[in-house]
Amino acid sequence: MNKGCTLRVGDCVGLIAPASPVEGYRVEKAICEVEAMGLRVKVGPSSYRSFGGYLSDTPENRACELEAMFRDPEVRAIWCLRGGYGTPQLLDLLDYSIIAENPKLFIGYSDITALHTAFMQEACLATLHGPMAAVEPVNGFDPLSKEYLERILFCAEPLGEIVNPPGIAARCLVPGTASGTIVGGNLSLICTTLGTAYELDTTDKILFLEDIDEEPYQVDRMLTQLALAGKFSDASAIILGSWEACAAKEGKESFTVEEIFERIIVPFQKPTLANMQIGHDPTNLPLPLGVRGTVIAHEGILCVEESLTIE
Repeated sequence: MNKGCTLRVGDCVGLIAPASPVEGYRVEKAICEVEAMGLRVKVGPSSYRSFGGYLSDTPENRACELEAMFRDPEVRAIWCLRGGYGTPQLLDLLDYSIIAENPKLFIGYSDITALHTAFMQEACLATLHGPMAAVEPVNGFDPLSKEYLERILFCAEPLGEIVNPPGIAARCLVPGTASGTIVGGNLSLICTTLGTAYELDTTDKILFLEDIDEEPYQVDRMLTQLALAGKFSDASAIILGSWEACAAKEGKESFTVEEIFERIIVPFQKPTLANMQIGHDPTNLPLPLGVRGTVIAHEGILCVEESLTIE
């Protein structure tokens, strides 16, 4: 697997908006927050643009900007400012040989899931499912999430066990132990790529899922789609992260998402760990993708055993 380099104080980080537009004050605040970590910043043009209201720029411009950041020898890591919508538009436009030949630490989550999957499968690049530069740091960085992030950015050692904040326990849905490469991300984006050249391969992998603002019936539909596509039967283990605002509308009878997990995921009897604080939540613990990990579900343990970066 290709890996980016560990960062050092004074290194340059590229900030981009490969999906939806970013408010100007958030871009400026993100720059300040990244610089406060001892890093220099190079901001991509998409960060200050808007196209059609819900995109930061044309797909062609966003793809060219992303390739330019990977080519740029000064840029040591690429950090997405936000998600929203738009990264699937880039998948057929990117030259993945550029990414494979210039591996860099790439950070983001939510809509960025499409890029995580494509980079891993088309360029063999390990990436980081983690906080967005114009979201968590700007809103008020959760101390634990920031601690994990800085360990990943500045240390080439494996992250080790990812532990929820005190008082928030991981929950075992199916006991057991399994190892494999960690893959996944946002449920909606994983479903978006099904049937395409960028469909997520979960064979012998630890599959991570999270989402936001989806009613239980929508989560049911997407999990059913993954089940029919063989994604749960192929996986070695399953991690369920945050499901922020994934409740039925007030007064509407519905299963909860937890009940849906019991109905759809548990029957596959893969070691399954739920309630990890990873995703759209005030605590958004970074999760390396494309590296080896182990789930010991009955002990509530998720351990990352391989480093995401190289010296």
